[in-house]
Amino acid sequence: MKFTVIVSPGVRSCLYAVALASLAGSVSFAQTSNADSLPVAPPTAADTALWKEQGRTLPKPEILQPMVDPALPSYQPRTDIELTGHFKGAASDVLPGLAKMWIAAFEKYYPKVKVEVPPPYSGRTGAQELVKGDVDFALVSRELIPTDITDFKAKLGYDPLSVPISGGTYRHFGFLDAVAFMVNKDNPIEKLTFAQLDGILSTTHYRGGAAITTWGQLGLTGEWADKPIHIWGVKPWNGFEEFIRQRVLSTPGNRGDWRTDINFVETVFPISGHVAEDKYAIGYSGLAYVGKGVKLVALSNSDSGSFYPPSYEEVARARYLLSRVLYFNVNKPPGKHLNPALEEFVKFILSKEGQQIIINQAIFIPLRSEQVAHSRTLLE
Repeated sequence: MKFTVIVSPGVRSCLYAVALASLAGSVSFAQTSNADSLPVAPPTAADTALWKEQGRTLPKPEILQPMVDPALPSYQPRTDIELTGHFKGAASDVLPGLAKMWIAAFEKYYPKVKVEVPPPYSGRTGAQELVKGDVDFALVSRELIPTDITDFKAKLGYDPLSVPISGGTYRHFGFLDAVAFMVNKDNPIEKLTFAQLDGILSTTHYRGGAAITTWGQLGLTGEWADKPIHIWGVKPWNGFEEFIRQRVLSTPGNRGDWRTDINFVETVFPISGHVAEDKYAIGYSGLAYVGKGVKLVALSNSDSGSFYPPSYEEVARARYLLSRVLYFNVNKPPGKHLNPALEEFVKFILSKEGQQIIINQAIFIPLRSEQVAHSRTLLE
């Protein structure tokens, strides 16, 4: 018997594809492109109302799933003290299902600990709930809104703690898909560095470069050399815009600012279409929003570094630089520990067993061991 498996670019070397091949006996691969994915439509008011009470309807999983990193630590429950307590959390509307799976597994270790994440669920869940004192933690599927952090610090004198606890998704609409930069399909450019993107997008240039306004400054020749770069982006504030601002335009201690001549749109939905219509355009969006007529570029953090494309394999391995993560946000005063039960809940999520639950749900992508190691240091 022969099977055809539809996979994303670059995934053919993955161990999971090999595993499928060994089970099927004979596998042929039909490669798809992100640029061939169908456009998606904005949610309706009815969708939003339903999601507040139930969370978003889960998308169909990718046909392949990554394995849990074998280097992750196994969870070791505490036996030196008895953990008790009742904790209430808030959750983004994409997270109640995964959160409840984590909670059910955690409470088996500690039957006297009760954790809940009741509705309403919201895409704008953040630090405001922590400031009000209504919840003990907030599970958020994006970076916190800067004004939320400002308000939190104004009241308490320090920033909220944001601990990455899971990867996002590859290209699931509304479920924290990876972000990519795209150019028109006729553009010969194949890769860009963060310094080059900073030169294109910002006025601050914290990565040390000069302003870049033409394709010739990026090495293109011939008819492209003197052509202006037309930029498409999402109007601030927006989760996609904030993510690019933090990852590309900003450096430690410095918050980057956008150029004023960017073609800002209200939402991410039309950007792919604008770039497809303009030979000299560049823009960014989540992979779920990429349509026909554009080409995605590989990215590197430096001129001498490796360039990684936004393929499924590189997102799953957390090597692609614009892969996204989910956060556990909490009020943790500097120099103090969290409540022991709450700290153990986070440590369980960051264990091999906790990350396996992400695989069991088959929507989000688990963290790699180096990411988990960083997250655990934030709890200290």
